[in-house]
Amino acid sequence: MVDQLEQLRMQQEQLKQVEELKGKILSECLTKEARERLSNVRIANPQLAEQVELYLIQVYQAGQIKELISDVQFKELLQTLTKKRETKIVRR
Repeated sequence: MVDQLEQLRMQQEQLKQVEELKGKILSECLTKEARERLSNVRIANPQLAEQVELYLIQVYQAGQIKELISDVQFKELLQTLTKKRETKIVRR
């Protein structure tokens, strides 16, 4: 029982560290306005927010982000990612 509690504590600590690192990376690549928009997206569509965060972290770690992403650029990114997910219904 004690081992399970210790494992749970360790997992929670690891999750906390991952979330802190994710927040640090996102604050280094998004402007304040873009981070606010991401927070709003997280409330409305958590899956999309997670997808965007993972994408931004991958691009950041690959060294492809040279400057802060503005709110306008972030909106364009959201549009690009949501267009890929849309399906069209064709009536015949």
